[in-house]
Amino acid sequence: MTSVNQYALEVNNLAVEFTTYGGTVKAVRDVSFKLRKGTTLAIVGESGCGKSVTVQSLMGLIPMPPGKITSGSALLDGEEILGLKTERLNQYRGKRLGMIFQDAMSALNPTMTIGNQIAETLIVHRAMDKKTAWVEVLELLALTQISEPARRARQYPFEFSGGMLQRVMIAMSLACKPDVLIADEPTTALDVTIQAQILNLLRNLQEKQGLSIILITHDLGVVARMAHDVAVMYAGQIVETGSVDDIFYRSSHPYTVGLKEAMPSNKTVEQELRVIAGSPPDLFAPPEGCGFYARCMYAMKVCEKNSPPIFGNHHGARCWLHHANAPAHILQQSLKDPTN
Repeated sequence: MTSVNQYALEVNNLAVEFTTYGGTVKAVRDVSFKLRKGTTLAIVGESGCGKSVTVQSLMGLIPMPPGKITSGSALLDGEEILGLKTERLNQYRGKRLGMIFQDAMSALNPTMTIGNQIAETLIVHRAMDKKTAWVEVLELLALTQISEPARRARQYPFEFSGGMLQRVMIAMSLACKPDVLIADEPTTALDVTIQAQILNLLRNLQEKQGLSIILITHDLGVVARMAHDVAVMYAGQIVETGSVDDIFYRSSHPYTVGLKEAMPSNKTVEQELRVIAGSPPDLFAPPEGCGFYARCMYAMKVCEKNSPPIFGNHHGARCWLHHANAPAHILQQSLKDPTN
């Protein structure tokens, strides 16, 4: 039997919903995944599929109400962190579980210098005095490859470029030396050159410090560059999990195949970019059967009213095409790799 200590984080059967005037939004539905120590797990899917809500619930950042975690478990190196009171959760948040937020400019305080914002984290969570904290601030800025850290630490967020702000966010997230780092679309709105620098920085820090990283993204190019394992999300559910090679070369769910076909890098100038027709389902009233049923060109009658389980272990897919009674020719056709 696999030891729990092989995993930095285990999430099992997580469900999150939001109560609104229009009804209850079932944003995350029975999500489970495992993050192996020292590796990167990419959670990928289109906007609104539940990626950010999933990780925010682990950090205790879901406002309650209107949010509510209705079921699930999250084990951080074997210790349950889901549903903890704020005071107890603060012993994990930042110290053992860090997070890089999507929009660095909105996540930072515009009225405080960069150095003071990082130092505040060190003073509160690591009980440092101001002098010791300032020395650590300069070391963190240097670690994230910010030049002239002594000068930069005394500047304000508006004096930094987008890429530099993202480095500041990484420095702040590393201040308490967490075991697990959640990077929520850390390269959003950055140009490709800066994006590559940020990804290389994260990868180098992972190698040096043994970080376990959850990378939230909708960019399959970023997934290919960074991930060891991948979880594909759709309509609040994990629809496929596996190694990065499994996902790219042995895709087992029609949605994953559709995401790959929509990548511009797969097309020549003469070829038309393929899209996934239709829209995601309304999570006020999630589909009774497969969430991808209405958009799937390989849907069968069983898919409409019956929610599929995940077929497979190390490489699993939530799709009836993997049932023993599914027509073999449909399975082969639907999983044909468009990049080959």
